[in-house]
Amino acid sequence: MIIIVVLLLLYLYLIKPSGKHKSDFKPYEERYIAHRGLFNNKDITENSLAAFKKASNQGFGIELDVQLTTDNKLVVYHDASLKRISGIDKLVYDCSYEELQGYHLLNEDERIPLFEEVLEVIDPLTPLIIEIKPDGRYLETVKRTVDALKDYQGIYCLESFNPFVVKWLKDNHPEIIRGQLAYNHFMDESQRSILAKFALTNLLFNFMTRPDFIAYDHHHASSFTYHLLRKLFKTENVAWTIKSEKELKDAKHNGYDIMIFDSFMPKGSN
Repeated sequence: MIIIVVLLLLYLYLIKPSGKHKSDFKPYEERYIAHRGLFNNKDITENSLAAFKKASNQGFGIELDVQLTTDNKLVVYHDASLKRISGIDKLVYDCSYEELQGYHLLNEDERIPLFEEVLEVIDPLTPLIIEIKPDGRYLETVKRTVDALKDYQGIYCLESFNPFVVKWLKDNHPEIIRGQLAYNHFMDESQRSILAKFALTNLLFNFMTRPDFIAYDHHHASSFTYHLLRKLFKTENVAWTIKSEKELKDAKHNGYDIMIFDSFMPKGSN
């Protein structure tokens, strides 16, 4: 019996989130968050300056993805590979910024933007969720992102699938709202070990990251640890990525606080 109690307490210690910054989430809760901006991948491409301008002008928050080039430029692009959007079979973090400027997005008039360019075209009152991609030089990426934001007067938070990124933020900039991205890793086909998939799915790295919020794939909301964490610790939780009014309704029913959407236009405000 004692062993069971000890294991239970250890488990709760491992998954416990931060619990801080609770009052800072209000701007995110009051409006929907546009995933990669407002786009249709026809005349306006995801993660383009046009998509970010449109989302900001229409009063939505914005989720975007930051990566680092070989010459240490922060660019905004979602995929690790350029193939889907730019038709080039190369990894973003293996390219220089100058090389990337030779490729266009789906819309031939659009190029991969610098992070600083995005900050210049959006209203500072637009809440930003900035994802640090988990691959490449991820620690250098988060360091340079924080540095790029030091004079920014807008609303922002940082998140990553990589717990070591979130830990770096906790250890070096606890004043910045940090989030752990997660999902049920047993649902993908990655080459991670079963142990790694179990730990990531069940947020067992929270003991070293103590995230201020959890952004969990809303399709996996019934995951035991995530469900328990929300009920027991009342952590701020973010639903990604909602693609219809029905999914939005379901996410609200499941008690998500912040909604990230794409592929449709939500009705009203959060």
